[in-house]
Parts: sequence; C-alpha cells; structure tokens
Amino acid sequence: MSYLDNIRTFVRVYELGSMSAAGRDLRISPAVTSSRISQLEEHLGVRLFQRTTRSLTPTEQGQAFYRGATDILEAVESAEAQIVNLTENLRGSLYVAAPLGAGRRLIAPQVPAFLAEYPEVSVRLRLTDRKVDLTTEGLDLAFFLGQPEDSTLRIRKIADVPRVLCAAPSYVAARGMPADGAALLAEGHECLSLRFPGATEFQWRLSTPEGPQRFRVSGRFESDDGDVLTDWALAGHGIALKPVFEIAEHLRSGALVPVAEATPPEPIQMACLYTHRRRQDPKTRLFMEFVIDRIGAAVRDSGAVG
Repeated sequence: MSYLDNIRTFVRVYELGSMSAAGRDLRISPAVTSSRISQLEEHLGVRLFQRTTRSLTPTEQGQAFYRGATDILEAVESAEAQIVNLTENLRGSLYVAAPLGAGRRLIAPQVPAFLAEYPEVSVRLRLTDRKVDLTTEGLDLAFFLGQPEDSTLRIRKIADVPRVLCAAPSYVAARGMPADGAALLAEGHECLSLRFPGATEFQWRLSTPEGPQRFRVSGRFESDDGDVLTDWALAGHGIALKPVFEIAEHLRSGALVPVAEATPPEPIQMACLYTHRRRQDPKTRLFMEFVIDRIGAAVRDSGAVG
C-alpha cells in the first residue's frame, strides 16, 4: 500500500473522527483503515491517535501531522489537475453555491476571469444564505461560512473570517453603546437576526474572559438575507453580527461602528464543500483553486480595517 494512500486514510479518519466512518467514505474495510493508520504511525514513529473502546482522539503529533498532510494532498491534487488541463480541454457546466454576501463580493467577481481562461466551461452560480444539499441539488461545489453538518462530504478550509458586532452611530446615540454581550441582553438591545430553517445565528457565540459563550439575543428584525441585515444596521434599526469583509467599507467610513467590543464574536470558518466524486472533476478542482488563490488572503486580512 502506498504512503500516499495511508496519508489519505489518516486525513479522513481525523476529519470524521472514526475508523469505520472513514472506511465507509473511502470504500475500504475497517481492518484496512486500521492497518493503514498503524503503518503510518510505524513509519513516523509516533502515535497519531489515542484509541479507547469509545473514542478516537488525535494526539498532539496527530494534530500537527494533519496540517501538513492536508497540504500534501492538496498539492498532489492540484498537480494532477494541471496535468489534466494540459492534456484535455475543460468543458461543461459547473454548479456552484455560495452565501449571498460572500458570493456577491468574493466569488462572483472571480467567475469572468475563470471563464476567460476556460472558454468551454460555464458556471452556474447560486447565491443563498440557507444551507444547501450538494447531492440533492446537483451542486459540484459549495462555499460556506460555519461548520458543515454532513461529515461524509469533503471540506477545504479557506480561512478563519473575522467578525464584528456593529451598529450605526445613530443607533448608538439613541440606545447607548453596549459594553459586552451581557449588556446586549440586560439593556434590551435590538439585535438583527439572520434566520432561515435550521439557522442558529440568533444565538451569538462571543468571546468572554471566561471563554466562548452563547448569548440568546432577540429583536423584531429578521431576514434570510445577510445584506438586508446590513441595510437595517446602516439605517439605525439595530445591531448586526457580520463578517468584516462584508462591511469593511462601512467601518472605514464610520457608517457602522463596532459595539460590545469587550466580548467580540469568534471568527467563523470559510471553506469549500464537495463530494469525493465531484473532487475528481478537473473543473471543480481548478475552479476551487482559482477562487481560493484570489480570495484567501483578502478574507484573512479583512479584520485589519482602519
């Protein structure tokens, strides 16, 4: 068995947290999965997982190796995609989903350049803030913010996205500046909620001196479109929790100001989601790499506005 196969198996075990789940995902038996992990541990001379009858936990060495292993696999897949690109013309339709804010500001601007490079490909971009189902909706790739619920899918992390609680100066003048998450509740502030079936944004997860805590905020304004929340915040109707890249221009101009800065929101993960089968399509691989190369640094650095 090749060393690369052992690395692929390790990555799926790490991501799924289970030998059996990884085996099902890779279509190999639990015995083969366990054997590959053992071979890898013997080669490296370290334990990658702590195993008990009820749990499988990565060791410190396993956590470190995972970061390097994903880079290795992405490099190999990218190289394979480049070979395919040199030996055959890409053609056909690519079905992509993205959140409204990220889709409009980050993903959509990259599509014309990609299509100029691959003129026989078409991109069908669907923008929505609700969670999508890649399989039932026929999607090749989905960009998203947060954590995926379906652990059988593959994930490529792009960046941890800085977020901020913000409001218009007119709102602060009328209602006061909340110092922290507790003040949001105690002072009855109007919190603007992103709501759709399955959404949890009305529970804001904020960093406190005691560690991350969830605050069940409330308000009269709700929408399933993040840009609508931004418009309401700009109009002085309440406080919004927003990725910084979506409102950076408003923070720079002073149209929105940070609030509750003693308990800032935790960053949110931005990533790509795809099925194993879709990942084998050169169009999917190349579009994902094309976009990530162009937006990754901008998303990570969006917290530095001034």
